[in-house]
Amino acid sequence: MQNEKWQVRRWFEAIHYCEQHAEGYALITVLTTAGSTPREQGTKMVVTADRQFDTIGGGHLEFKAIELARLALADSVNMRQNQQAIHSFPLASKLGQCCGGAVKLLIETHVSHRQVLALFGAGHVAQALVPILAQLPLSVRWIDNRESLTPNEPLPANVDYLCDDEPVGEIPLLPAGSWVVIMTHDHQLDFELAEKALKQPDLPYVGMIGSQTKAKRFVHRLKSKGISDVQLGRFVTPIGLSDIPGKLPVEVAVSVSAQIIQRLHGVNATEAPCTADTTKEALHDTQ
Repeated sequence: MQNEKWQVRRWFEAIHYCEQHAEGYALITVLTTAGSTPREQGTKMVVTADRQFDTIGGGHLEFKAIELARLALADSVNMRQNQQAIHSFPLASKLGQCCGGAVKLLIETHVSHRQVLALFGAGHVAQALVPILAQLPLSVRWIDNRESLTPNEPLPANVDYLCDDEPVGEIPLLPAGSWVVIMTHDHQLDFELAEKALKQPDLPYVGMIGSQTKAKRFVHRLKSKGISDVQLGRFVTPIGLSDIPGKLPVEVAVSVSAQIIQRLHGVNATEAPCTADTTKEALHDTQ
């Protein structure tokens, strides 16, 4: 659920959370100690882009370690490669700590290679789609603005559900490279989500449920809002494989998931461009 991260306290809980939710992190370990030090050898903490979990003793040592960890993590994200580094710290006046000892820290970055998929909408099609997506190597962020649709049952570990009155505001928070799938109950909200996602250049795939008519109207409106043909090249609508027939929620979910599986395996040939002539329309997404 959306508050799970804020309930995490210990470093090992943080690692589990980050691994399940495709969030990059840095693990800081007290590798060796000499003399008087705040914490003993083997002490660990975890640092993400916006939080830290556990402690290696506080003070300027920890402040500097967190700073180095975040720099390394940002570098690893850009390079898409994990890295390790050892840093030595004399605990003297330079760090504002007068323990008199010395510490070596190991900083290890862990960048997730699991694809993040943001699913906007929690109607019948989305409810049929999520159990399929949960079995794929994806980290799913499932977002809707209707509190009544918040799932009562526990979700799979790689699915986060967020009820947000302003779903469009979640778009800028998505990690670079995320895929966006839009199937809300509100066509205007669909449009605003699509526009926001297409204006964010680091989101390579923006898929939307609908019909040929809806697609053509959206393309016209998006162009009037300044969306270029290059940006529209990332807009796939209607989503789903045209050779999988049916309009039942589960049928549409299978069609959409099949196309997502193709993307996971680098096969994009059957994706419909945003003006494709297809009549597959799932009316269930409006319920």
